Amino acid sequence: MRIKLYDIAHSRAGDKGNTLTLSLIPYNADDYPLLCTRVTAEAVSRHLEYIVKGEITRYELPNLPALQFVCQQALTGGVTTSLTMDTHGKSLSYALLEMWVDTELMDTE
Repeated sequence: MRIKLYDIAHSRAGDKGNTLTLSLIPYNADDYPLLCTRVTAEAVSRHLEYIVKGEITRYELPNLPALQFVCQQALTGGVTTSLTMDTHGKSLSYALLEMWVDTELMDTE
């Protein structure tokens, strides 16, 4: 079965210059292994390929539990130079939550 991330997690966004940070936090800590398996930096890069022009690095924060993605070249130059409507990239947290994931791992455990 496939679901969208917003069914099992929420997200927050932050910015520094042209770099966007996205956190992904499961509603239920039992879903953290699924997120670790399915929501890779490569998968997020494919999902946001038309938005993020640079490298995406993923950090695992198992004690929270949460994932953090640092997205380079994601804010069309940064807050002070961008002409986009969302210069801080806050709406991109919801763009991440629109990503489809396979729940096979969740169903077998």
